[in-house]
Amino acid sequence: MMNSIKDNDAPPDYSAKLTPSAHAQPQQDDIELTIPGDFAGLRLDQALAKLLPHWSRSLLQSWIEENHVLVDGHAATAKQKVWGNEHIHIVPQATAADSCHTAEAIGLAIVHEDDALIVINKPVGLVTHPGNGNWQGTLLNALLHHASQLEQVPRAGIVHRLDKDTSGLLVVAKTVIAQTHLVRQLQQHTAQREYLAVVLGSVNQNGMVDAPVGRHPVHRTKMAVTPRGKPARTHYHVIERFENCSLLACSLETGRTHQIRVHMHSIGHPLVGDPVYGNKPKAARSIAEEMIMSFSRQALHARKLTLTHPDTGQNVSWEAEIPEDMENLLNGLRQYSNKAR
Repeated sequence: MMNSIKDNDAPPDYSAKLTPSAHAQPQQDDIELTIPGDFAGLRLDQALAKLLPHWSRSLLQSWIEENHVLVDGHAATAKQKVWGNEHIHIVPQATAADSCHTAEAIGLAIVHEDDALIVINKPVGLVTHPGNGNWQGTLLNALLHHASQLEQVPRAGIVHRLDKDTSGLLVVAKTVIAQTHLVRQLQQHTAQREYLAVVLGSVNQNGMVDAPVGRHPVHRTKMAVTPRGKPARTHYHVIERFENCSLLACSLETGRTHQIRVHMHSIGHPLVGDPVYGNKPKAARSIAEEMIMSFSRQALHARKLTLTHPDTGQNVSWEAEIPEDMENLLNGLRQYSNKAR
C-alpha cells in the first residue's frame, strides 16, 4: 500500500568545519564554518539558521548581538548580508532556557556512551524534553544529572525525540560538534532509525507512505497528512501477520512529530493502542480484540539506530530488545492466531 505525494526537495549538503578552540569555555566547542556560495544575499542570521538548524534563529541572533559570532574575524550584525565564502567563528553560550532546567537523579538505560554521544533505551512513560506541563521528570532532567557538561550543549544534547509512550533508542550528543554532526545526519537521511509497530488490520505487502505531515487544520493538538505539512516519508516492511493485526518494521527518512502514527493511520492501519490516532474495537468479539483493547499505549518501539560516529567517522549501530508489554501482546496474538487456524 502506498500513499504517494512526491517531493524532490532534498536538503543540500552544507558541511561546516567544526573544530575545538583553545579559547573555549570548559566542555564547550567553538564552531567554524564557511558560508556556501549559494547563500549569497541572505542575512547572516538566516544563513546561520540554515547551517545550524538545531538552534533557533532568536538564539543565534542573541549570540550575534553579544559578539559571540565573528565574520572574517570581525563582529557582525544579524541583518548584514553574506555573499559566500565568509569564515564564521562561533563560541556557543549556554542559554537561560537550557540552564533553568533542574538536574534530577532519574535512572537511564544507557546502551552506549563515549566522549561524543550517549545512546539511551528510553522506557515508556518518560517525556523526552520539558514542556506542555511536563517540566520535571524528563529525559533532559536525567541527562543533566548524568553528565553535567550537557549544560553547555543546547537542549542538553538532544537531537531527536520519542513520544512519551514510545519506547526505544535515542541518541544524545555530548558536545556541540557531535550535536551538529548528528543533526546534519538526520537532515540528510544518513542516520537510519527502524521501529517495530503493531498495527490494526492485515497489511498485505511492503510499501512506503510519502505524504506531508503538519498540524491538523481543526484539532491543533493533533498532526495529520495535509498539503501544508512538511515532507515526510515512512517505509514499512511486513514482519508477521496475525488474525487482525500486523507487525511492521518502519524506517524513517524524515522525523516529523507523530510521523509513523499519522502515516499508518492515513493508510487505514493505525497503531494498536494509539490513544490519538487509533481505532479501538467498540466491543471485543474475540480474544485477540480483548488483547488489543487492553493495550494501553501506542505499540511502537524504536528498535534500531544506525549512524556515522561524529568522532571516528565509522558506521555504528545499536539495537534494543522489544519491551515486555509489546512482547506479551505479540505472544498473545501469535497464540490466538495459531489456535484460530
